[in-house]
Amino acid sequence: MALDVPDQHRARRRRPPGRPPPPAPPAGVPTVHLDLTDPATFPTALTGITSVFLYATPDHITDFIDHAHQAGVTHVVLLSSSSVLSPDPDSDPLAKSHLDVEQALLASPITTTILRPGSFAANAGAWAWPVKAGRPVSLPFPGAHHDPIHEKDVAEAAHAALTDPRHHGGRFVLTGPESMTFAQQIDQLSTVTGRPITINRVTREEWKREMADYIPAGYADALLNWWESNDGKPVAVTGTVEELTGHPARSFTTWATDHTADFTTS
Repeated sequence: MALDVPDQHRARRRRPPGRPPPPAPPAGVPTVHLDLTDPATFPTALTGITSVFLYATPDHITDFIDHAHQAGVTHVVLLSSSSVLSPDPDSDPLAKSHLDVEQALLASPITTTILRPGSFAANAGAWAWPVKAGRPVSLPFPGAHHDPIHEKDVAEAAHAALTDPRHHGGRFVLTGPESMTFAQQIDQLSTVTGRPITINRVTREEWKREMADYIPAGYADALLNWWESNDGKPVAVTGTVEELTGHPARSFTTWATDHTADFTTS
C-alpha cells in the first residue's frame, strides 16, 4: 500500500498475495520494501522513520513494534476496523485480527492513532466482473445496511492523522455519509454506469461456495453474520471525515462515478 505523505515521510508499499501491484507513487517519493509478514524487512524499512501508517496485520506485530521503537518511531497511525467495537470482537475473526494489533500498539511506548473505518465503498468492486459480463450479482442479504466510505476519504483522514498533532493518540470511526443497503448501492451503480444490474438472491451456503476461492470459510461466516445482523437495519454514520479533513465524506455515487470504468471497460 502506498501513501503520499509530504514532509519527511516515505511511502510504504506492501503487495497483498494474489493482488496486482499497487500504482507507482508520485515522482520524487522514495519507497522501500516492507512486508508485514517478513520481519527481516523491518530494520531497513524503518531506518530514519518517525511516523508510520500501518495496516492491521497481526503476524509479527510484536517484532514490528520492537523494531519501530528501536528505530525511533514515535507515532503510528493504524488502519483498523470499526468491527472491533462489536459486542464480542474476540469471537469474530475479522474483528480479532484488528483488535490484536490495536492492543499490541496501545501497550507499547509508541503514540498510536487509530482509524476505524466501517465498510469500504471499494468492496463494490467485487461486483465488477458480473456487471461487465451482464450477469446478476449474487447476494445473500441485499437489504443489509453499510456505511460505504470512499478510499480517498480514508487516505485524507490518514494524512491528517499523521501530520496534525491535534489528532495524535485519537480514536476515529470513519464512515461514508449515509447508511445504504447493498441493493441501493447496486441501483446507484446501475444509474451511473447506464447498465441494468440485477440481484440474484442466494443462500449463505451458495454464496460461500461462490467465494470459496477468495475468502476463507471462517471469514466468510463472519461477513455473513455481520450482514444478517444489519439486514433491514440502518447503521450509524459519523462526521469524522469532515472533522479530520475539513470536508464532508464523499457519497457512494461519487465513488461509483470515479470507478465507472471498472464496471464498463473489459
